[in-house]
Order: sequence, then C-alpha cells, then structure tokens
Amino acid sequence: MLHCSYPLAQYLSQKQDILKAVQRVLDSGNYIQSEEVHSFEKEFSVYTNAKYSIGVNSGTDALILAIRALGIRAGDEVITVSHTALATVSAILACGAVPVLVDVDPIYYTMDPTGLRMAITSKTRAIIPVHLYGQVADLENILSIAKEYGLYVIEDCAQATGADYKGRKVGTLGDVGCFSFYPTKNLGAIGDGGMLITNNEEVAIKVRALGRYGWDENRYTNQPGINSRLDELQAAILRIKLKTLDADNNNRRLLARFYNEILQDFDLTQPVQRENSRHVFHLYVISGLKKRDQLRDALINAGFNPGVHYSLPAHQHPGYQELVVLPKRGLPVTEVLKSTILSLPMYPEVDRNSLIGLSSVFNEVVK
Repeated sequence: MLHCSYPLAQYLSQKQDILKAVQRVLDSGNYIQSEEVHSFEKEFSVYTNAKYSIGVNSGTDALILAIRALGIRAGDEVITVSHTALATVSAILACGAVPVLVDVDPIYYTMDPTGLRMAITSKTRAIIPVHLYGQVADLENILSIAKEYGLYVIEDCAQATGADYKGRKVGTLGDVGCFSFYPTKNLGAIGDGGMLITNNEEVAIKVRALGRYGWDENRYTNQPGINSRLDELQAAILRIKLKTLDADNNNRRLLARFYNEILQDFDLTQPVQRENSRHVFHLYVISGLKKRDQLRDALINAGFNPGVHYSLPAHQHPGYQELVVLPKRGLPVTEVLKSTILSLPMYPEVDRNSLIGLSSVFNEVVK
C-alpha cells in the first residue's frame, strides 16, 4: 500500500544521522531546553530570516502562545477559515477568544480577502490566515486589510514550512508565524514539536515567559502561563532534517509536476500555485471530483491510500458548531470542497514506479 504520507520513509533515508543525533543527546545528560533546542532555534531563525525563533511543544501551542502574547483576551474575535486542520480553531477557543470563520477562495483554497473584510467588527483583534496544503495565502491583500483596520496577523504555517512569498519565508510577513513539526509535516519530528517566529522582541519575550508558566528570567510571574517546550531529542532530529528541507520540498514539487502531467486530461481540478509564491506541497489535493468516494475506494483497492483534507470543516464539528461565528451567506466554497477533494500520496521519498497504474484507476472512474 502506498501511503498518503509516510514519515518512516524519511527516517529510514536519514537513519544513521538521526541515530547519532539521538545518541548525542542521551550521552549529554541534558534533556530539556539545552544546546540542541538553542541551536535549532538559531538555525531556524537563519533559515527563515526571523529575528526570534522559540521552540514549543506543538503547532497548536505556537498558535495559543501567539494569541496570548499579542494580548488577545476572552471575548475578542479572531478571524480564520473553517477549511483547515481543527487545531487552528481549537487554539482560538483555548484562549477564550471567538473564532469568526470565513470562506476560502475557489482557486487556491486559502482565506478569501473579500469575506475577511466583511467579517471585521469592533471586536476583531487578529487574523489567522492558513497557508494550506503548502500553498501561500493571499498575503498581499490580507496584510493590507490588517493594516487598514489595525489588526494583528498570525500566520498558520503548519503545512508550509519552507514556502515563500515574494522572496520571503512564510511566517515572517505577519506579526507572528506558527509552525508544526508533527511527523507528517514537511519538516517533521519523530513526535510532537512546534515553533513560533517573530521579528518583535516584546512578543518573543512574552512567548518565552508564557511557555514556561509565565516565568521571567528570575522565575517571577506576572501572568499565568503553560508548560510548552520543544525537547532536546526532537530538536536534535529536526536539526538533521532542516538541512535537507529545501531538497525535500523540491522533490515534493517534482512529484506534483508528475501528477499534473498524468492527470491533466481527466475531469478534475489540479492545484494552482499562487503568483509570486513557492508552493511546498505538503499535500497534493485535487478537487471537483463528482465521484470522490468511488475514486477513493478504487484507489485503495489498487494499493494507493489517498486522504481527505478535510471531510468535515471546523464549523460542522458538533463540539465547535455553537462556539464559532459564521457569515450570513454561509461558507459555500468550503462546503463544496469537503465532498469533492482528495489528497494523493505526497512525500519526498515516493518512488515514481510505485505510481504505475494510478492513471488507469482514474480512467475507470474519472472520465
């Protein structure tokens, strides 16, 4: 079975270097917030050209800490999308803020700036655009609207590590960038991990304190925080993988080009890269499939394991329905996408020979 994502393949390709890094940490006797974390933070800052990088427990924690460090309080509104991993909306709720959800555009599947503008109220404090599937959100328009209304921009970069917009890495264009190192991500740990980056020193100081119970350098607290730390083992592993991230992302782009070629004659919509950006294809998502579920079953039977990201948007989860705010016109693009999208196998180590037979399955189901 060819998996939709397969972290084991990357581990095996870098096994010896990873084992040496793990052994180095074990032998050091320093397992929390020591040299590996500090070095990885510096290296990630160099990679993204951000002044401050702060390792945390997860991408979700990065969002929570960003929201809190920017002074967003209970009852404040934060605008984001429903077509995203649930963590984006969950983080807003965890801070007591109100998620105001807007639709995505029908071409790139990222936040629709028109819907964003319509959703702004006197209670709005921040915008969280999601760089979905490795595709950069419409930052030019989103940042312009944010500046017009005096709103913070927190970039959700969980699926787009290494992507860039107009020559700048994602995460550095807004006030804060939040990254996930979940094992399936473009830069994936072997466990949980996350990173928050910013060019604002005051925000960086607040994030470091909030992620350590609220402590300052003297272990004195002005406000309660949480325990959110990237551990030494994960940092050591991520240092190895960061060295090959650009090459891995290029392999993803090559695989996307291969898919584009073999699927170009079928009745479906292929991913489109936003102008002035570089897509890193965390996922290769096709849409407009009239027989999506039939195609998915046929692919599984043929040895391919596709995914659906996401079959249930955030506003339709029972635990979230009553806690989010929706536009009066609803989210029509989001609600169409959930039934017509399919994610094909996408990771750097995919062997093209393993994809023999893929087009024949499409030929049987998608005319």
